[in-house]
Amino acid sequence: MTRLTKLIASTLLLAACSGTATTTTASGTDEPVETGSTQATPPVTEGTEPFELPPDLRVVTQDWETDFTTSSIDLNELQVGIRTLDPRDAIPPIDDPAFESVTEADEWLEDDEPGLLVDIADVARFYPIRILHRHEIVNDQFGDVPVAVTYCPLCNTGIAFDRRVDGDVLRMGVSGLLRNSDLVMWDDVTQSLWQQITGEAIVGDLTGTRLEPLSSAIVRWADFRDNNPDSDVLGRDQGFGIAYGQNPYVGYSSRNAPIGGFFTAELDERFPALERVVAVTVDESTTGYPFSIISQSRVVNDDVGGSPVAIFWGAPSTTDALDSFQVADGQPIGTGVAFDPVVEGRRLTFDSPAVDVFIDAETGSTWTLQGVAVDGPLAGEVLELLPHRNEFWFAFAAFFPEAEVHGG
Repeated sequence: MTRLTKLIASTLLLAACSGTATTTTASGTDEPVETGSTQATPPVTEGTEPFELPPDLRVVTQDWETDFTTSSIDLNELQVGIRTLDPRDAIPPIDDPAFESVTEADEWLEDDEPGLLVDIADVARFYPIRILHRHEIVNDQFGDVPVAVTYCPLCNTGIAFDRRVDGDVLRMGVSGLLRNSDLVMWDDVTQSLWQQITGEAIVGDLTGTRLEPLSSAIVRWADFRDNNPDSDVLGRDQGFGIAYGQNPYVGYSSRNAPIGGFFTAELDERFPALERVVAVTVDESTTGYPFSIISQSRVVNDDVGGSPVAIFWGAPSTTDALDSFQVADGQPIGTGVAFDPVVEGRRLTFDSPAVDVFIDAETGSTWTLQGVAVDGPLAGEVLELLPHRNEFWFAFAAFFPEAEVHGG
């Protein structure tokens, strides 16, 4: 057993490996799903043989009310990540989040450490990765919008979702299951299972439904602090007695491959398995922008699903939260942020003459990595942050095998 696996097992109750599931009548489907809170017609798994769950899954889910006969995946793809009779919320989500001011948080957050910026209706909050990788889900509220702030450490996927579906407000939890190393969530209303990286219900009554992704980005603390001095930060006292700051996945991002027992797909060798990729999904179209490519130009002007996007890469000192024992001491990795480049009805195209400096060709205005114009005719304007992810390449390639890859 490696040191990495021991750390994962001892701190988050993840098993060193998972058993092999062998029996199920569930089958996959290539049928499209409907985006939003409207449920698509779910593919119902039927067969001539009596339905039976894979053995490992049957053991840990015996008390669940999840309808496993309805799914859009092969149930053998679900791996048991936490070995206990009912692993749901063994990694506890935060259901009543406590926040601090930027001034208070600056006493314990380091300039270069990363967090998930969530921006909804001009309200911005910062969720430090040092806290998210201990809980994976924060059930929060932005005004009248109930939000699930989610982070999967094994895939480095940070995504915020509107957790309303057909009039119900879902409380999202950590199921204890994984699919190709990605967090599988569960909801408390229907006990359906949800794929975090896509926001899609893959098992249960809501199979085929997708949660609406909301604007978020992984950013450096110093950049958030300087641009949002009056905003809230997820605080260090969440009532669990955890001294946040230590990384339970020491050395994970330096591996050549994800943990084998949790990842069953074939690796796509076009890029290193744990290289980060800015992933943008618009409707049914997805494009990936590998860090190794976009860090050279620092900006990409593109279209995804017929919609214009601008990808900024910068803050090269941003630390890797899945590297060193202390999150703040991780190796510098940078970050990528996706914006809507349309301002006042005009599409802007950008160049980056220097690190963290972006200039649009149309007006010559200067913009920051946070999408704020600080000089020129458009000074004071702010680009709209798009929903996107900074996931590992292996996860992007496994869940979006038909996606476009910039430069790949």
